[in-house]
Formats: sequence, C-alpha cells, structure tokens
Amino acid sequence: MLINFSVENFRSIRNKVTLSFEASNSDDLEDYFIINAGKDLRLLKLGLIYGANASGKTTLLNSLDFLQELILDPADKKNEVIEFSPFLFDKESKNKNTTFNIEFFQNNVKYIYNLELNKNSIISEELFFHKPNKALVFRRTTEVSKQLSKIEFGSKIKINKSHKSTLEANTLWNNTVLGGYIKTNFESKELQETIDWFDNKLKPLISSKTSLLGFISSRIENDKISKNDIVEFLKKADFNISDVLIKSEETEIDADILEFINRKTLMSNDKLEKIKETGKIEKKEIFFQHSLNDDKFLLSYDDESEGTQRYYQFSGLLSLMIKNELIVPIDEIESSLHPDLLKHFLLSFLANSKTSQLIATTHHRELLIEKDILRSDAIWFAEKDDNGCTELFSLDDFDSSVVRKDTGSIFNAYKTGKLGAVPSLSDYYIELENGSN
Repeated sequence: MLINFSVENFRSIRNKVTLSFEASNSDDLEDYFIINAGKDLRLLKLGLIYGANASGKTTLLNSLDFLQELILDPADKKNEVIEFSPFLFDKESKNKNTTFNIEFFQNNVKYIYNLELNKNSIISEELFFHKPNKALVFRRTTEVSKQLSKIEFGSKIKINKSHKSTLEANTLWNNTVLGGYIKTNFESKELQETIDWFDNKLKPLISSKTSLLGFISSRIENDKISKNDIVEFLKKADFNISDVLIKSEETEIDADILEFINRKTLMSNDKLEKIKETGKIEKKEIFFQHSLNDDKFLLSYDDESEGTQRYYQFSGLLSLMIKNELIVPIDEIESSLHPDLLKHFLLSFLANSKTSQLIATTHHRELLIEKDILRSDAIWFAEKDDNGCTELFSLDDFDSSVVRKDTGSIFNAYKTGKLGAVPSLSDYYIELENGSN
C-alpha cells in the first residue's frame, strides 16, 4: 500500500510536491474508504486529482511511473543516459538533481525509499524499514568522477562481503541499487520485498489511450480473472451482456512478418517456435453475448461502443483490485464513461476492495457533489504558478473561511475558481488576421 509519494524537479514540477494517502482524523465514509494498515496507520483507498489542462496532474503520475521503470528496467551500460526532463522554465533547475521519496507498506512492514539523480547517474539512494523502529537497509553514494557506487548496509541487515561486492559491481552509476539487485544472484528479504512492491503491487500508468483488452482477456483465458465476475460487473452497470466469448483462429503470416516477430516479440520461446514451425499466428477475437427478451445475439468487441469497451477493461481491473492488493494509477479516468458509470465504478471499488488503492486524475467536477465518494483528504488539485511550476494541494488544506466541507459548497467553490486548479479563460471573441488561405 502507498503511504506518501514526493517528487522534485521533474518536468513541470520544480519544487517538491507530495501526494499523501494518509487519512485525516475524520471518520467520514470510514467503513469503506479507509484501510487500517497498522498501528495508527489509516490509509485512503482513493485519491482524485483535479486541475486544468497542462497543470501537471498527469506529470505527477508520470513521475511515479518513471520511478517504477527506472528500478525494474535497469540500464545495461553505464554510459546510457537516464531519460527524463528536469524543470526547464528557469536557468537553474536543469543543473540541479531530481529527487523522489516514497513510503509504502509491504508485508506489514513500512518502507521508506529516497532517491536523488541526474541524467547521467544516481547521486544518492537509501532505503529504511520500520520493524518496529526505523532502521537503515542500505545507503548508496556515487563517486561521480570515478563512476563508482559505494553501498553501506544497516546493522540489522546481514549480507556477506562477497554478495556486497557483487551488488556494488552490478550497480552501475546509472542503476539504482534495487536495479543492481535484480541482476545479482543472492537473497535479501528487505531488498526483495521492495522489488516485489514495485513489480507486483504498483501497476504501470493507465492513460486514456491505454488498451487493457489483451491484458484482461488473456487473464480470463488463464483463469486469473473470473469471466463470471466480469459478466456480473457488466450486468450491474446496466449492460445487457450475458456472456463474454473469446474465439481463437490461426492465420497464416508471410516471411516478412515472421522476421519482424522474431526480432521484436516478447512472447515465450515455445510460442515463437510454434509460429516458426507452422507459419501461422493465433488471432483472438472477443464477442459479447447480448440477451434481449428471449433472444441472444453476438456482437464483436470492435462493434461495441467505446464506453462498453472501456468498462469491460475496467471490469477486469476491478476484479483484480478486489481480489489482490494493487496500487493503480489512471489518467483521465472518466474517458469514454458516462458520469453515472464512472460513479458506479468508483463506488464498486470502494465498497468491495480491501487493500487496493486507486490514484486518478479527472476533469469530472460533478464528482465533487457526490457525498458517497467525497472525502476532503482524498481530493487533490494541481495548478501552475506564475513561473510555470506545478503545485499540488489538498481540499483538506482549505479552512471553512474559503469553503464549507459540504458537497454543494465544494462543487460551487471549484466551479467558480475559489479553489484554483481551473483554466484562466479570456472572452469568446476572436479577431483573425486579414488574408486568404
């Protein structure tokens, strides 16, 4: 579970911003909004981020996605540049380091991970855990002139000199220690638990253009997602869908496509060898069975509306979040969904999930009216200041002199700009330059 995440000097974020899932003392919607993660640790299941276009709300999710990829996909060569942009709208920030700080809860243990880097190297890195008191797992420093990293382990961490030397050798100056550990053949409980959290609990960012079709459908076929659950979710959302059918057929491919697959594919060796032997590739097509009166009709996935397609994908996501502990970031969560359908999805998640968390950006301000969804500590706003820097603040930061914490007042305050994080628009009249095309 995610506790806090902070980032500084990343794209439009110049100064440190922090997204927190720690719940306030309010008991509002306590029964289905709060995860009791440990002693005095109450975490929110949901965080919604509002803001104008280009305010930086997506950048915050991108920074978390970047951190995950940096850890799980370490560079193989020490001269590889770390691909990201610091803040570019001043003369100083491009020469300053970028920092990440993340606190999370894994297997009943609280971890704190801090990282400082630039485009060429990891400058410093440290990992702490609480069991029950705060203790160092490791601290890493980089000697930039020699492109060498030094790793110091805490007194509670048992690791022999040989393993430590191997880890230091595998931790290139543009790799994290966690990335170096992935390439190293020894066991460390604390390092492995941290890797497992980034790999298995935190999910990659889902944008409005991300298709989960293959991901969800393959898990239905492998029984990792129950097809009956998906059908039930679709029925509850007022789709007259009574079954989901996945049909497979083999299609012949020519030599050029086979060569492309051979060079670019990430599929298993067994599947690749089968394609080479047969010269055919398996094509899957998904159909929805609609029940109308006493008749049943099949409609292909491609013929369904974008909203139906999106909710089918979200239904699979919902099943995974209910049955597992996941942290799922979604950009523009309302994309292709009717407002009532979006509300139904969020309430289904809150009412049925136990330990999963959802981080979502949205422009759908009518959610601010919904008393079943709104907790002031779960609503965030992203806004750029006069220098083009993204600022992040919570609805909980406002006192009653600015806005009353009832839903109607919050909606109106945001709509009229009292809370910020809305576009600053001019009048509607446009003067075009004279001249012809």
